[in-house]
This record gives sequence, C-alpha cells and structure tokens, in this order.
Amino acid sequence: MLLWLQGLVFTVLVPGVVAFYIPQTMHRGPAPGGWWSLGWILFALGAAIYALCLVNFLTAGGTPAIFFTRPVGAILGEEPLHIVEKGLYRYSRNPMYLGVLTAIAGQAIVYCSSRIAIYLLIAALFFHCVVVFLEEPHLARARGPVYDDYRHRVPRWLGVPRN
Repeated sequence: MLLWLQGLVFTVLVPGVVAFYIPQTMHRGPAPGGWWSLGWILFALGAAIYALCLVNFLTAGGTPAIFFTRPVGAILGEEPLHIVEKGLYRYSRNPMYLGVLTAIAGQAIVYCSSRIAIYLLIAALFFHCVVVFLEEPHLARARGPVYDDYRHRVPRWLGVPRN
C-alpha cells in the first residue's frame, strides 16, 4: 500500500507539475475551442501512457523516482530492483517521458499556444539530457549486462525492438 501511495505522491509532484500545472499556468485567456479541442485527446493519451507505465513500475516493486531522489525516497519511493520491460517498455526505454510530452503537446494544441509549444521543446530536450547523461549511465552501472542487452534491443524513445 505504501508503494502505491509513493507512486501517487510522485505522480502529483513530478509529472503532475510538469505535464499539467506548468502548461496550465502558461496559457492566457480561454481555449479557442473548435477543432483545437481535439488536443484533449492527445492529453488523455499522454495521461494514459503515463498511468500504464506507473502501474508497470509499481507492480515491479518500485516507483519512477529517479536514482538521485534517494534522499526523499521515503516520500517518492525508489526505482525497482529490476529493469521494467513489460508493456510499453517493450517498444521504448522511456515511454513515461513520451507520455508526459504527449500531454504537454495536447495542451499546446488546446490553447493554440506557442508558449506551451516552446515549453514542450525545452522539456523534450531536458528529458533527453537526463536520460542520456544521468539515467542511462546509472542503469548501465547498476544493472550491468542486463541493461546493456535491454538497451540494444529496445529503442531509447520509440521504434521497433531489435531481436
């Protein structure tokens, strides 16, 4: 039960802020409506991708908390002991980030907002740097050949897995 509560806290504090709160504070005025409202479909898809990934992490015995958040592990939880390879993790090593970016993209459309679109690009660049320079080296050290095999089979962002 504690693990699921930690997953909820992580969700509110990290993707909740990044994918919802910040874009909501960036738009000015009402949404234009009409076809722009279809952006909510992207937002919902992004939220669903995140939720599926969260469940994969929780059932693997950890939360999506990044390794350098260990000092607040009692609140956010810790990464699973094993690499999560189920579900969307068969097609992308980072589908949770893709879900967050999809949710942000949906809001950029809904609000027809260049500010949110620029924020989306900055978030994508930031996520890429975190993955390449922090997460992947950590996982390579912590999981060794198991992660190397996973990294060679599954694309970093999206694609067809290699056998």
